[in-house]
Amino acid sequence: MTAIKVSSTIQENKQYALEKCPVTFVMEKIGGYWKPIILWHLSEGNKRYSELKRAIPAVTEKVLIQHLKQLEADGLVIREAKPVVPPFVTYRLSSAGEGLLPVIEAMAAWAFKVKDGEYS
Repeated sequence: MTAIKVSSTIQENKQYALEKCPVTFVMEKIGGYWKPIILWHLSEGNKRYSELKRAIPAVTEKVLIQHLKQLEADGLVIREAKPVVPPFVTYRLSSAGEGLLPVIEAMAAWAFKVKDGEYS
């Protein structure tokens, strides 16, 4: 993977946008194809990795693991591992993740309206 030049103009612009624009900040946290879908499924309650994989069969294992780690690092998802053999790991929304649910629901409502031609 190529190293990112921290002092580049693009990185400075990105950092400025993250600090000044709330929409950019949100998109940095939930942007991408799979993150909103993962959050949506976790809105139903705690899920194990295998349950998420079954619920989202089109996502690859690598991408699902990466996104879960990113969502956890961003404080949107809580990973709980029980010290048993075999390992028992569950994922759930944090309070910040739960706070995003109205946003995701609004996105879904907007999509249904566009598909139904309400904005034509």
